[in-house]
Amino acid sequence: MQAVVLAAGKGTRLRPLTEDKPKVLVEVDGKPLIEDVMDNLIEVGATEFVLVVGYMKEKIIERYGDEYEGVPITYAHQREQNGLAHAILQAEPHVDDDFMLMLGDNVFRANLGDVINRQREERADAAFLVEEVPYEEASRYGVLDTNEYGEIVEVMEKPEDPPSNLVMTGFYTFTPEIFHACHLVQPSDRGEYELPDAIDLLIQSGRTIDAIRMDGWRIDVGYPDDRDRADERITEQEAEPIGQ
Repeated sequence: MQAVVLAAGKGTRLRPLTEDKPKVLVEVDGKPLIEDVMDNLIEVGATEFVLVVGYMKEKIIERYGDEYEGVPITYAHQREQNGLAHAILQAEPHVDDDFMLMLGDNVFRANLGDVINRQREERADAAFLVEEVPYEEASRYGVLDTNEYGEIVEVMEKPEDPPSNLVMTGFYTFTPEIFHACHLVQPSDRGEYELPDAIDLLIQSGRTIDAIRMDGWRIDVGYPDDRDRADERITEQEAEPIGQ
């Protein structure tokens, strides 16, 4: 399965770590974030990477060239940072079937394979990991609204009054139908083309969407403290006895 990695961000909030490099080249556990991402994706069956690059893209291209650990790489250029739906559209010419999507600044130690298996079993147009966060933090994320049967009825990006504390993480699988939805998305109040809006269009059109609860952990590395937390979590996990 192809894997799209969104790696165009500047990482302004990560300064000074990003003064001389793009966000995804900031190191966690002794290696760049993007390598942790690609290693995760290889473990769950990635056969080709499409890296959506932008800020300081030359440093990424020079470092990895046309393959990583034997998996071929294609590059797509996002010239302006206009939201995740816009970023996904830059990969469209290079994707020909169902694909995985991961944000290049997320560190996962979780059940990614469950998402792929569910999407294949259900033939869902979108499947993704979700987690519960403290309610007061939910407005920072894409939030799910569900009915009494647990079915997703709406997805919204960073709502002021979240309907739940169940939020999307940074790992998804999609059919190419997501590209059509991304083309239909209108700019949000902050002027960006939001991925949750594209997923919500799929929901409202009756497409099959699956949300899988995360078993494990993930850290969105947005600030220097997040990088430090990710280092600590990985070190702790590696120190745990096998089987625990």
